[in-house]
Amino acid sequence: MDNLTIGTIVDHERYGEGVIGKVNLTNYDIYFAHGGKIAISKNTDQLSVVNRPDESVSVPVLDLKVIEELFSYLLDKKGMLSEIVEMGEKWEGGKLVMVPGNPSLQSKEVDIEVFFHKIVMVRDRLRVLEQNINSHPKLTDEDKVNLEQYITKAYGSLTTFNVLFDNKDQYFKGSGK
Repeated sequence: MDNLTIGTIVDHERYGEGVIGKVNLTNYDIYFAHGGKIAISKNTDQLSVVNRPDESVSVPVLDLKVIEELFSYLLDKKGMLSEIVEMGEKWEGGKLVMVPGNPSLQSKEVDIEVFFHKIVMVRDRLRVLEQNINSHPKLTDEDKVNLEQYITKAYGSLTTFNVLFDNKDQYFKGSGK
């Protein structure tokens, strides 16, 4: 897949459609809706060209910041950006303290904001996984349902952390048993 240019729309077996944002010596920086920016080797056989930019039209070279702003705008417009999740006000500035059962071992403190951010990232990644399962062309409906049940159980395991969220609409929800 040598000689692709910035702005070329490609399709990747795993990540779907993306746009080449930068051409490097040995790889392309490609922006995917579900994978973000990923560097992919020019020698890959997992890319196919969907649309090349019209070379008769002069396209200004955009720097990475402009491309990121453009993608943020487009993903937001399509509702594909993660929502802003607020932590409950009572937890701001707090610490998560983990004390081992063995008193000779040292405790571990983590800023609650850092811990909350990691919990939200897990939730967002589960949502992306769920979308990828639902749109996967080779999975049967039965396979999709079985995998969805595992994701639902994972959400259920995370309901303990709902206490950290400011908005109840953003809580983890399991199967409701």
